[in-house]
Amino acid sequence: MNFDKLYKILEGQPKYRVQQVKEAIFKKLASNWSEVTNLSKELKEKLNQECPLEIKGQIFSSQASESTKALITLSDGLKIETVLLGHKDGRFTVCVSTQVGCPLDCKFCATGKMGLIRNLEYGEMINQVLFFSRYLKNNEQRVSNVVFMGMGEPFLNYDNVMKAIKYLNEDLEIGARRMSISTSGVLHGIKKFSNEKMQVNLAISLHAPNDKLRSELMPINKRFPLDKLFAEVDEYIKKTGRRVMFEYLMIRGVNDQPHHAQELAKLMKKYLYMVNLISYNPTGVFKASKTADIRKFKEILEREGVAVTQRYSFGRDIEAACGQLTTENKK
Repeated sequence: MNFDKLYKILEGQPKYRVQQVKEAIFKKLASNWSEVTNLSKELKEKLNQECPLEIKGQIFSSQASESTKALITLSDGLKIETVLLGHKDGRFTVCVSTQVGCPLDCKFCATGKMGLIRNLEYGEMINQVLFFSRYLKNNEQRVSNVVFMGMGEPFLNYDNVMKAIKYLNEDLEIGARRMSISTSGVLHGIKKFSNEKMQVNLAISLHAPNDKLRSELMPINKRFPLDKLFAEVDEYIKKTGRRVMFEYLMIRGVNDQPHHAQELAKLMKKYLYMVNLISYNPTGVFKASKTADIRKFKEILEREGVAVTQRYSFGRDIEAACGQLTTENKK
């Protein structure tokens, strides 16, 4: 959905027309303007021709978990991926991509191998949530949470991400506290984000307990090392009073040993810091940590008084790790 183009078409229409159109998109979740009964035939034909509601997506469902992945084709023919995660408590989370590819070249991430092709427009981000909202509508279910953790670095496409969040909050009625942005540590983005009025959650992709290892895994660390990253996070917490989640992929033999846990514990013993251990979805270069090693790692953190949760991998059988599906289709 190109919202700028949509509003251009609606110029000259009565003011209530915009609200009717928004209700059709976000409340009725229409997939074709012909379904909308309160618009004139002429306007519907114009909208179908110049600003269609169709979202071209191919679905891949996981047999091993409650996850569904979609490969979405954009208007220029490029492809992105988005994932729907089903939770045992009935919630549904959409993982949104913010860029086609990614410039950061994290060594564990398939998306990084693509490089950056372009930023997504805010409408292209909204479409990912609308796609799964329509998908869930058939079972009278709805998207409850949104995480900007898909392809790309959200804070390198800051303005479009914040525009998308505004629409999702106001029009699709997803609470700000039910949305999260994950950054690899773009400091100017964190600083800017700390001044936002909306209470959207912040997550940091950490994945290593020291600069040497993190720089090997995530080249961005050379520009924004841990001391500067934590200083900016502390300033964010001071301004907002909000908890920050530190995501930590468990990669076999790389960052999952007891001495890594001890190092991480020293970094995480701060007010409103929380660690989220994530079982790694292999992308060909690294392997997932053994279950026993993850359990031992978590026990060390807990013993040291660190707030820690564990997230299990979703959809390994559909290559639901960031960027895998798109990369495979490009090949």
